[in-house]
Parts: sequence; C-alpha cells; structure tokens
Amino acid sequence: GARGRGAMVALRAGKKSFLRALSRSFVCRGCQLAPERGAERRDTAPSGVSRFCPPRKSCHDWIGPPDKYSNLRPVHFYIPENESPSEQKLRKLRQETQEWNQQFWANQNLTFSKEKEEFIHSRLKTKGLGLRTESGQKATLNAEEMADFYKEFLSKNFQKHMYYNRDWYKRNFAITFFMGKVALERIWNKLKQKQKKSNN
Repeated sequence: GARGRGAMVALRAGKKSFLRALSRSFVCRGCQLAPERGAERRDTAPSGVSRFCPPRKSCHDWIGPPDKYSNLRPVHFYIPENESPSEQKLRKLRQETQEWNQQFWANQNLTFSKEKEEFIHSRLKTKGLGLRTESGQKATLNAEEMADFYKEFLSKNFQKHMYYNRDWYKRNFAITFFMGKVALERIWNKLKQKQKKSNN
C-alpha cells in the first residue's frame, strides 16, 4: 500500500545517505592501499599463491594447504553467476590483499633463512670452525649466539614491519567497509523482493 511504498522510499534515501557518508569517510588520499615498503628486497620468492583447485561445482570459498614459502593458507574465492559490482569489488580486494600478504611473507621468510645461514657461517668461521662437525653433522650455534641474530634481524626490519602493519590495517578496514556495503545491499534487495510480492 501507500504506507509500504513510503517506508521503502525512506529506507532507500537513508541507505544512500549512509553509504555516501561512509564512502566520504573512507575514500581519501591518505587511505590509499600502498605496496610493500621498507628495506629493498635482495631476494624474491616465487610470486602467486598455492594453485590448489576446489571441486568445480563448489559454491563456497575454499581454504587450501599452507604455502611452502609464506606458510599462509590460500583462499580460493567462489564467484557467483549473479555477482553484483560491490560483491566483485570485495572479492577482488580480498584476492589482491591475499596476494600482497603472500608475497610479503614469502620474501620475508626467504630473507630470514638466508641471513640466518650467513650469520651462522660467519660466527663459525670466526671461531675457526667448519660447517660440519667431526662426526659429519651440520654445525650449529647455541641459543645465546642465535639470540644476537634474532635481535639484529628484528631491529633491521623494524621499519619494514611497521609499514606492513600499517598497510595491513588499511586493507582490513577497506575489506570490512565493503563487507558492510554488500550486507546492506543484500538486505535492501530482500526488502525489494518482499515489497514486490506484497504488491502482487
């Protein structure tokens, strides 16, 4: 009836006002998603996430096994046939964030492993020791000596991790924003369907 149509018009106006205000608060020059910063990478791990494939007829997101470089579990995102522009924006943002996160930790783990080996070799050489013990086993350092490496590594990568954490929070805020937008649009679509049924 007229009262129902009036409520729908008011809800539509309120929805648009809310989304415009939320968009203005989010879309600003200072909120752009930045690529990885900090110390330049000397080594780069293979790009891309694990290529596992869920069943073709699956209608859900699938979480794969841990990646051997980053130790992160990749997500294979389901793409519905009637995906809306907002749903597509959200999915692509999640995919891009996953790839960004994958690349950061794959590179970071590769750098960590390489520098750790270099540190151990350097300390053993200083002591006049080889890379192998007399029994043929791989030579190692004690916990106190390795603590020096961990402290040095964290100190050297402090700024890099600070940039990563900042961008990680920005990306999560963006994802949360579009999740809210998608949820509101779904509620709105359900209300429109109910209104059509009541009018018929």
